Amino acid sequence: MTASIRPLAAPARRDAAVGVAGVVVALVAWEVLARSLEGAFVLAAPTAVVVAIVDNGPLLGRALAATGSTALAGFVIGNLAAVALAGLAAAWPRSQRTVTGLALIVVCLPLVATAPLLRVLLGPGDGPQIALAALAVYYTTLIPLLVGLRAVPDTWLDLVRVAGRGAVTALVVVRARASVPYLAAGLQIAAPAAFLGAMVGEFTGAERGLGVLTIRASRDLDVDLTWALATIAAAVSMLAYAIVGMIGRAATGGQPPTILAAPRIAAGPGRVRRTLASTASAVVATIVLWWGGIILLGITPFVARTPLDVVGIFAGTRDGGLTRDALFAALCDTAVYVVPGYIAGLAAGVLLAVLIVLAPGASGAIMPVAVALRSVPIVTSAPLIVLLLGRGSLGAITLIAVMVFFPTLVACLHGLRQAPGQVLDVMAVYATAPWRVVVRARIPAMLPAFFAAARMSVPAAVLAVTVVEWLATGTGIGALMARSASLSNYDALAGAVVLVTAVAALGYAAVGAIETRMLARYAPEQAS
Repeated sequence: MTASIRPLAAPARRDAAVGVAGVVVALVAWEVLARSLEGAFVLAAPTAVVVAIVDNGPLLGRALAATGSTALAGFVIGNLAAVALAGLAAAWPRSQRTVTGLALIVVCLPLVATAPLLRVLLGPGDGPQIALAALAVYYTTLIPLLVGLRAVPDTWLDLVRVAGRGAVTALVVVRARASVPYLAAGLQIAAPAAFLGAMVGEFTGAERGLGVLTIRASRDLDVDLTWALATIAAAVSMLAYAIVGMIGRAATGGQPPTILAAPRIAAGPGRVRRTLASTASAVVATIVLWWGGIILLGITPFVARTPLDVVGIFAGTRDGGLTRDALFAALCDTAVYVVPGYIAGLAAGVLLAVLIVLAPGASGAIMPVAVALRSVPIVTSAPLIVLLLGRGSLGAITLIAVMVFFPTLVACLHGLRQAPGQVLDVMAVYATAPWRVVVRARIPAMLPAFFAAARMSVPAAVLAVTVVEWLATGTGIGALMARSASLSNYDALAGAVVLVTAVAALGYAAVGAIETRMLARYAPEQAS
């Protein structure tokens, strides 16, 4: 028995050693870089971060407790909402496009405009932090969960039909089981996102929390404390990521099923009509909620803009088209950053996921850095990255790529591991090279998860580019919204919110169209 254990234990010890070595190398590089930039007020060394944490221990502990409680509340509320929406879409397929359309519109609302509005509407207290944490969570769980609810062998559904059961039984007994790996991926991505959302909410006027301390440290140019706060946020997020991951692995034990089915994509005019009808229903629902919200909340016309007002802004009837022209000019400036950053983030996530599958020992070095980059609040990291890389396109593109690559990495890792065990066993019998296994078995299994990440990353890219323009570059649609809010130019602000949301929705639809064609060829059983 000892001889049979050693071959299994040795690779695990070797992988752990490689991971520890990677972390040590990253810390040493961080220390060296910080010392080389000493006096630039940009980067604090790990040793200085440790000293700052020790010196401010009680204060940081109270702030961490405040932020952690709101992040946990938002995590629970957001994920419960995601599960409820996904269940509705699975039980009533015709509602899926409406549900995802409304969810997309809500998550694409620019933070620059929505965060202060939530503070006004919800008032003092933890409400805005919890709301932003929930908003940061629900979409990242909803999209992978919808993919998982489709990842069902047709034979399982046939058994449900033969038994005379309906869609609800199929959802509870069959689809929910198949969706567990995808739900685990979404929850892992959501864990750091909840903490990030809570901290961002604290930037809008909270009385306590890590976000409040971050504002004070940045204002006082206390670089050591700023990086100490970012390190604590990253450490807590990594811990949450690891815990959710362990629970997910325990819940998804066993090999994934072999999913074989004929294509279920209905081509032709019928599909086009259904798509147009569902899109129209999402637009109508959005307008009703928009207009109804203004009336029910009693928002003053000085601030609120109705759908008709926005139509007048883009038609040029309110100011001769000056606001419209300014909006489209700013949008062109934004596109220079967001498109390459989005593509770079997707590519980095896929390549790192494949690297981890081919060399599992690399996970120990890659994942802590990936989670740390994603966990540092964007309102803190944006100015720092731009200071390090400059106010030009490189800094903005890098920040967008950082926001995009983490959900892509996590989702693709889960997707690569969903390759059917029977297929992998056959390839192992024939001694297939690892890279061929990845190309021929794992990547086709990864495609649904990749496209889910690509769709999730559209609002992430929108968030990143508007914030970096707001805080760092001073150009583009994000900077225009910030200026409009400070000058009470609510025509420009409303027009910018609608324009950014519409562009994000179009980007989402474009990714969905590509997904439909790809899955129709390589994974038809998972195509909607």
